[in-house]
Amino acid sequence: MVGFGSLAPKTKNLVVGGGLTGFVFGVYYYTMRAVGSTDELQVAIDKFEDLKKKDADATPAANPSTPGSS
Repeated sequence: MVGFGSLAPKTKNLVVGGGLTGFVFGVYYYTMRAVGSTDELQVAIDKFEDLKKKDADATPAANPSTPGSS
């Protein structure tokens, strides 16, 4: 870090900004890979929607107040 002090202020800002940008993109990339690797929430939503659809198909006459039935 001896050479860092002899740089111009704008150059120091550029070096620090580049380092911060690299860090932020690294954290973003890591997070997206960690979150995207397991899609447990979407699987649970799909299962819930399938169950809801099966319940609706099994009992269509049980709900006489469907929209458009009057």
